[in-house]
Amino acid sequence: MAKAFINRCYKTNRREKAQKMYLKKLSLINFKNYPEAELTFSSHVNCLTGNNGEGKTNILDAIHYLSFCKSFFNPIDSQNILHDALFFLIQGIFDNNNEEEEVYCGLKRNQKKHFKRNKKEYNRLAEHIGLYPLVMVSPADSELITEGSESRRKFIDSVIAQFDREYLENLIAYNKVLSHRNAVLKQIADSGRFDKDVLEIWDVQLIDYGKKIYEKRNNFIKSFIPIFQKYYELISGRREKVGMEYTSHLHDTNFADVLTNALNRDRAMQYTTVGIHKDDLEFTIDTHSLKKYASQGQQKSFLIALKLAQFDFIKNIKKVTPVLLLDDIYDKLDDLRVKQLMDLVSSDNFGQLFITDTHPTRLSDLFKAGNADYKVFKIVNGNAISTSATNEPLNQ
Repeated sequence: MAKAFINRCYKTNRREKAQKMYLKKLSLINFKNYPEAELTFSSHVNCLTGNNGEGKTNILDAIHYLSFCKSFFNPIDSQNILHDALFFLIQGIFDNNNEEEEVYCGLKRNQKKHFKRNKKEYNRLAEHIGLYPLVMVSPADSELITEGSESRRKFIDSVIAQFDREYLENLIAYNKVLSHRNAVLKQIADSGRFDKDVLEIWDVQLIDYGKKIYEKRNNFIKSFIPIFQKYYELISGRREKVGMEYTSHLHDTNFADVLTNALNRDRAMQYTTVGIHKDDLEFTIDTHSLKKYASQGQQKSFLIALKLAQFDFIKNIKKVTPVLLLDDIYDKLDDLRVKQLMDLVSSDNFGQLFITDTHPTRLSDLFKAGNADYKVFKIVNGNAISTSATNEPLNQ
């Protein structure tokens, strides 16, 4: 079933293959629970095994840093420095179409984060986003279902920003303008003096950036939904039908009217209550709320399908195969669904894969049966030991 699905998904892309890109080596100093580590990876499958709390997920988070310039889990960089250490360092060597490229991230306590590519430091971190596309699947993804709309907007933004630099720039600009407008609304409340002209300066910019962001989000979701639904069918065995709907204040009214109609409420609340910063996604299963009616297994399948569709979408747009990180995918998935998932992601249409598991042999047995090139690392208390590999030389 998985192979048939793969052929359907990629039959239109066979003439134009995606660019080959993978992480060859990762070096860490004082990152989270790693005083020092150096790992050399397989270009295909890398299994990180060990008990909970030993540092498997921290390796994935370091890789995430190399792609997004930040942690997947903790936005406060200084809290990712090893306890009592003065700095952390993450260095990666990527193979990009058979050419080596170095990515460096370093942070000293109470200082600015430094991020370099091939020894050249960025003026703005946004310049790096999208150069090394990556998709992370984690138990923390449950926030997309259980938490507020901000998590779902971040998901949309994280996909589009990896292939559309203009979108990222507009999003950064929108958030800056929004901050200024909110400051003006607070000043109006504090002073009791309403200056319409000052507010309109920010309204014009907010409308301009907001319309551009809305249009790209709307177009993205329309293209994304069918891909996502196909992946869910594969993982679930077509047991139920899932969907998502993009909601926005801009669906039926232009942004200028939306702001005008909300002005009195904005003044009362002292912040901007409408706009694309309030956009959301509604998730459904058999037309009912996913959050209220789906089982844990159904929710987990939904989230994995969401992330695999993200992978597929980015690959087809950028013609570069993203690195795929799977953290604790056995959580709430039965063995059959895990096998279907592994058959899919270990195929030639996927690129480099990193996957964590607490069971020392479960992953290696699974990939060995599928004849996939793989490498196994045993993680013990911040130490990574390469234990086995197939079809590739063992590098300690």
